[in-house]
Amino acid sequence: MPHIVIDGRPVNAAEKASVLEAALSNGIYIPHLCHHPDFEDTNDCGVCMVEIEGEDRPLPSCTLPAREGMVVSTKGEKADHLRKMSMELILAAHPEDCSTCPKYGRCELQTLIQYIGVSAARMRPRIKGFPANDKNPLLVHDMNRCVLCGRCVRACEELRGVKALGYNKREAEAYVGTLHDMLLKDSGCRFCGACAEVCPTGAIRDLLNYSPIEKRDTLIPCKAACPAHTDVPRYLRFVKAGKYAEAAAVIHERLPFPEILGNICARPCEKKCRRREVNEAVSIRNAKRYAAENECAELWKEKSKRLPATGKRVCVVGGGPAGLTAAFYLAKQGHAVVLKEARPKLGGQLQYGIPSYRLPREVVDREAAYAQEFGVEVELGARVERPVELLANFDAVLLAIGTGEGLRLPIPGNELPGTMLNSEFLRAVSEGAPTGIGRRVVVLGGGNVAFDCARSARRLGAEEVHLACLEARDNMLADIEEIEQAEEEGVRVHSGRTFERIVGEAVVAGMAFCKVKSFSFDENRRAIIEKEPGSEYVVEADTVIFAVGQRTAISEEAGLRLGRANSISVDLGKSARTSADGVFACGDATYGTKTVIDAVASGRAAASEIDLFLGGSGDIGETLAPLDVKVPFIGRIEGFAARPRAGETLTPAGERIRGFGLVSCGIDKSEIGAEVERCLQCDLRFDIAGQRIWSDYTKARSETESEVC
Repeated sequence: MPHIVIDGRPVNAAEKASVLEAALSNGIYIPHLCHHPDFEDTNDCGVCMVEIEGEDRPLPSCTLPAREGMVVSTKGEKADHLRKMSMELILAAHPEDCSTCPKYGRCELQTLIQYIGVSAARMRPRIKGFPANDKNPLLVHDMNRCVLCGRCVRACEELRGVKALGYNKREAEAYVGTLHDMLLKDSGCRFCGACAEVCPTGAIRDLLNYSPIEKRDTLIPCKAACPAHTDVPRYLRFVKAGKYAEAAAVIHERLPFPEILGNICARPCEKKCRRREVNEAVSIRNAKRYAAENECAELWKEKSKRLPATGKRVCVVGGGPAGLTAAFYLAKQGHAVVLKEARPKLGGQLQYGIPSYRLPREVVDREAAYAQEFGVEVELGARVERPVELLANFDAVLLAIGTGEGLRLPIPGNELPGTMLNSEFLRAVSEGAPTGIGRRVVVLGGGNVAFDCARSARRLGAEEVHLACLEARDNMLADIEEIEQAEEEGVRVHSGRTFERIVGEAVVAGMAFCKVKSFSFDENRRAIIEKEPGSEYVVEADTVIFAVGQRTAISEEAGLRLGRANSISVDLGKSARTSADGVFACGDATYGTKTVIDAVASGRAAASEIDLFLGGSGDIGETLAPLDVKVPFIGRIEGFAARPRAGETLTPAGERIRGFGLVSCGIDKSEIGAEVERCLQCDLRFDIAGQRIWSDYTKARSETESEVC
């Protein structure tokens, strides 16, 4: 380990370290621009010059090895002169628009100007005249701001192994670009963002602007968009490596039902996936499902938290996804949990609302049973009318009763025999009970539940099934796959329709609609609908199913303050506390019907808050899988940007309407590896050494010297 002296201060240098690295590691700042600790130095900028005792000229500290006994001066007259000249040459070709630059306040060049105290006034200004290129996905190339430090090229080549960037020349001006100035999509780029991360100016930057606080959520949007904040890139890497138990364990760190959600999650992660900007989102949900279906050992159970008993008792009312989640995590925290479910089986909407062709019941039963494995006592057929009274036997009560009550629209004929509610119909379907539907069915509503009703009716033998909604086709609430699969199965979709009246005297005979000319909302969220004159028509039907929303089955006799649409009043997003001390609520019962992943997230939040209420830490977090060793050298993959999303294996429509067998078999095992490899691995850039400016080293040195004193 060489011992050297820098500015009169003896320091130790690491073996084979440069003078610059030795100085920085000891809190001594030497100005630099092209240096980056994650790859080799090249001395492209000429800013890091220092004077060495015994040498007749200044030398670049970034490529100068530290040798035993070396005496270094970082601020000699000759070094300062060369440093200022290098900076002046750089600034002569740099735009003078700091205050309007997207990188203002985060630009390393700007901090160097302040530190060195230099301007380009002595130099003849040079305008490069490169137009900013914003035609690439995710990244902007603005070579007018490039200082030719070479960091981006080295990051792309040395750090990532992609080699999409290099040096080009236009007339007398050199600049960074792709071969033949191709678009990044055509140059082999993997859109990892390393180039933007290491760029010291704004020459290569993210298309989206963000503050330092917003950076992680903006650049890893799949994780941020997931209500449970599942670490998507981490489990995709495990899937790619064929480590399915580890992948499932990562998922279990944030939610109890990987296989359930692998079948029916609403995929908010995919809607924000940055790969969408390149071509199509990664099939994240199917990767989750594949991991859950193929884990050979339940690794997550071995490492799961099981805290000692606290002596506190909690009653969770409702065995749907929110209640099961909360009960699961509260039991792990050491509390004695009793879950009361009104129906004969656990699962709530998972069991009684989502048809088995989308979600097999054996999957629901298996994953719902995890709560009992971790000590939750389950009471089935136990309806609770007055939750406040439970406090006589429990330290806390959580209501997770969902929105199991359907709504009838106030239109003529809404009570005729032949009308039914979505919740009643789907419950009967799930229980194998008679539904009473006829040969011609009309479903009112455009969400996933409406399509569940329509597709179930086809499977029960309805010859004609029509689905109508107020929204235009492009604005329908259902997932596009639900719409397309329903149409393949013979469901006729009538989008942009008003519900005028149910036709019939003694029983349902049809449904009258009008075509919508325009549809919007006023400032009070009241619908403003303009109908097309003379567009009314009737669809013959003997059954009309209302699938236009659901509400919580609770009354004021429960002793709680209720909110809009019969919801249980809580401070949404902030607390699960109800108006009764010790009684909490979560899930659909508090915010209306949403998705299963929203319910899981709500259950997690409620469990954390109740744990705090009972004297615990509120920390329900777990690490159940190894922290994967990320490989920054991702390598070049020809045609990477054009790789299509892997399709799902679907049962043919003619076969699937004959029963309630599973429609989608997910991604085939021959394609899963290539599919998860499409991930941009956006989180890798957060392992790149961060920017440190001169004031950071000044502060670090002051703190070190204070400790020595």
